[in-house]
Amino acid sequence: MSKRDYYEVLGVHKNASDAEIKKAFRKLAVQYHPDKNQGNKEAEDKFKEVNEAYEVLSDAQKRATYDQFGHTMGPEGFGGFRDSGFGGGGFGDIFEDIFGDFFGGGGGGAGARRGRGQRGSDLRYNMDITFEEAAFGKETTVKVPSAEECATCKGSGGDRETCGQCGGSGQMKMQQGFFTVSRTCNRCGGMGSSVTDPCKKCKGQGRIEISKSLSIKIPPGVESGMRLRLTGEGEPGSHGGPAGDLYVVINVEEHPFFMREGNEIICEVPIRFSQAALGDEIEVPTLNGKVKMKVPGGSQPGKVMRLKGKGFPDARGYGRGDQHVVLKVEIPTRLTDRQKELIREFDKESDEDAHPMRKGFFDKFKELFG
Repeated sequence: MSKRDYYEVLGVHKNASDAEIKKAFRKLAVQYHPDKNQGNKEAEDKFKEVNEAYEVLSDAQKRATYDQFGHTMGPEGFGGFRDSGFGGGGFGDIFEDIFGDFFGGGGGGAGARRGRGQRGSDLRYNMDITFEEAAFGKETTVKVPSAEECATCKGSGGDRETCGQCGGSGQMKMQQGFFTVSRTCNRCGGMGSSVTDPCKKCKGQGRIEISKSLSIKIPPGVESGMRLRLTGEGEPGSHGGPAGDLYVVINVEEHPFFMREGNEIICEVPIRFSQAALGDEIEVPTLNGKVKMKVPGGSQPGKVMRLKGKGFPDARGYGRGDQHVVLKVEIPTRLTDRQKELIREFDKESDEDAHPMRKGFFDKFKELFG
């Protein structure tokens, strides 16, 4: 019988992209896979046909040759299934690329097939810092849990013997339809051997827990919730795998005077009634120490005054915010008889023009209520 056109087999047009060809192959390979069609000779033949078509069309050089000569080159000319016997070379790579997770293998070449090392877990360290430390930065040293190779057994975990389940290969071969698939041995974890007499120092783990000191630099301008990443300072990997990362999560403590909004600082400062009415020069706290600030006469409660450049530095280096001083005019809670008398005299001497807010309110009140 004459072979069907490879593009027709995969159901794609001749100008199909590599992604379209791969997508079509995945769909058909799953549809006709022997595991889903056990005992179905027709599905098995279609599965072979689909794989043969994909092996050619997924290779740029083979596809160009096929587009020029068609099937006259023959499968052997493309290094196809007749020569490979479904193993090694072309199809082995295709199968691992497309179905790496289909049977729980995960792909990854020889490293995965021989028990590739696992990356260590990421660790989290919660760090509390003061408001000032968040503003100006901080360098400190912390102790974090870690592990190192056991010096007694040199990381072997103790006396080992060849795994009886996989025979030392670290892999278990399983028949999937008409071909063989390898999986990591679940008894030895792909190592090919297991511990028979555990090391007394590390109890067969090959490593011991330690505590290590790390120098951490907190940059100026950080906020609560920000994370600093220290690459490779997390939990050590296993079987030669890389270590995880350490994430330092920042928590900024509250300040008795300041509140923060982005890079701006808000500070409420109480002043006397006389200072608000007559004006005065007052001392105001800032991150850089106390500064003097002039309060203009006639300042109303809640008036906001700005101290430029006295806020937080931007964590990305884009300048520095401002400090906003909110004036809180404090009404005295205890008055002497003399003070009361003076206030009454002041009230008699005052006219409506001296209280613009009050005058505006009562003018509107009269308009509405007569």
